[in-house]
Amino acid sequence: MREYNIRMNRIQQKRNAVFFSFEGIDGSGKSVQAEDLYKKLKNSGYTTTLFREPGGTTISEQIREILLDKDNKTMAPLTELLLYEASRAQLVTEKIQPLLEEKGIIIADRFFDSTTAYQGYGRSISLQKIEFLNNLVCKNTIPDRTYILNISWEESLKRRSTVSSRSDRMENQDQEFYNNTRKGFSELARKYPHRIIILDGEQTQETVKKIILNDALKVIENKF
Repeated sequence: MREYNIRMNRIQQKRNAVFFSFEGIDGSGKSVQAEDLYKKLKNSGYTTTLFREPGGTTISEQIREILLDKDNKTMAPLTELLLYEASRAQLVTEKIQPLLEEKGIIIADRFFDSTTAYQGYGRSISLQKIEFLNNLVCKNTIPDRTYILNISWEESLKRRSTVSSRSDRMENQDQEFYNNTRKGFSELARKYPHRIIILDGEQTQETVKKIILNDALKVIENKF
């Protein structure tokens, strides 16, 4: 842990931007919160860029279509993992790394913690292998702050059932998968408390928005 903290400090000192990521199971409200922080920071005069994962580049969006296609029921867990990492590799190389050299704000709606939680804990793929791939792909691109919105399986199901759009392949996973994924996010928050803040996603959106904004501004102030 001490070596990780030293590594984080060195990485953050070398770059000019502040990097935030948002995580949580489907229906947690992370996308709403990421969009809200993006708008508030941009309206406050910060140069701010928002990305979603998988996606964010032309190639990454094409990979996203394959990953989330409901008809791809036979996709192997390893195929799924490698596709997520391929999409992220393109996003990091093409978009995020250049922005880290500039003085601004980067916000990601999902990043490598999702892979650890979903494919590691959800799919039971070796955490060591996933860590290796995350490190290979991200090239020391580590968020300054990660917000995990925690909600129950029941709340996730309830929220997703009210959305009229067609559910995607990942949203169609069973309760055991989601419970394991939630456990993964909780383990990550316990392992990296200096970077990750886990929030009760079943609070009102406004309450969560205020908590995130207040913390984000402190992170930015410490950087700039």
